Amino acid sequence: MDYKDYYKILGVSKTATTDEIKKAYRKLAVKYHPDKNPNNKLAEDKFKEANEANGVLMDAEKRKKYDELGENWNQYQQPGQSGKAQDRSAGNGRSRYQSYNANEQEGDFSDFFENIFNATYSDRQQGKPRATKGHDYKADMHVSLEDAYTGVARQIELQEQKLQIKIKPGVKDEQALRLRGKGGKGLNGGQDGDIYITVHVAKHARYKRKEDDLYCDIMVDLYTAILGGSIIIETIRNPIKMNISAETDSGKVLRLKGMGMPRYGKENEFGDLYAKVSIAIPKNLTPREIELYKELSIIKHTTHAHAL
Repeated sequence: MDYKDYYKILGVSKTATTDEIKKAYRKLAVKYHPDKNPNNKLAEDKFKEANEANGVLMDAEKRKKYDELGENWNQYQQPGQSGKAQDRSAGNGRSRYQSYNANEQEGDFSDFFENIFNATYSDRQQGKPRATKGHDYKADMHVSLEDAYTGVARQIELQEQKLQIKIKPGVKDEQALRLRGKGGKGLNGGQDGDIYITVHVAKHARYKRKEDDLYCDIMVDLYTAILGGSIIIETIRNPIKMNISAETDSGKVLRLKGMGMPRYGKENEFGDLYAKVSIAIPKNLTPREIELYKELSIIKHTTHAHAL
């Protein structure tokens, strides 16, 4: 268990005022709030750390105790070191930090916080078992882009458990899903651990994905590109008819609004599909078609010559 530098976590100096601490905390809370970072374990941990640091440094008494503790926290942790664990000046044989109540601060706390501020000397001397959270487990799940689009239910077997996992539409590649309380059993009344499932979305032969948008190439025949018309575009949802303007260039990108991936956790919201036009050159021309192209070529060159 490592020392937690609450000042460093909030990005303030040890002489920071309460206003400076409050401002720093609010900035981090907004940045790492779970609502803005769904299923993001790193952001969740940062949010908890910021909460923990703010809960101590914004309370004058707790901050004073924390500053007194400093990096010598380990001296107050070791069983049997009663000379270091007791506040001799108080003369009552109790821990200096026995009165600290971790439940005053909302949210989960780190082992450092719990062990240093919420443990009592008498508990350590009596060998009272400490509540310990169960082990977290990790697993991987592979899905297709179509599964990621529609959402999918899969059964996995982990640690002799068969779990039915439901994935919402719009899940991203490498997104981590958390199953609370499905990990190892806690000890001495501790919480059960969690399972973290990393979703791997397979690459698609037709579509490339960037966030919630999809990109693909479409072939447009020469006649439609020149004269205009309509073509059928295969989207991941269903085929749709789209109008092509006359004299459409090869490489032009057409935007199909709302035809991309669902936005994860947001009902009826979708990204867009961007289709890049490639002109299909006619093959296996008949003699008549070749003759007509020659005539068009002559007309084109004659018109160009007159223009000069």
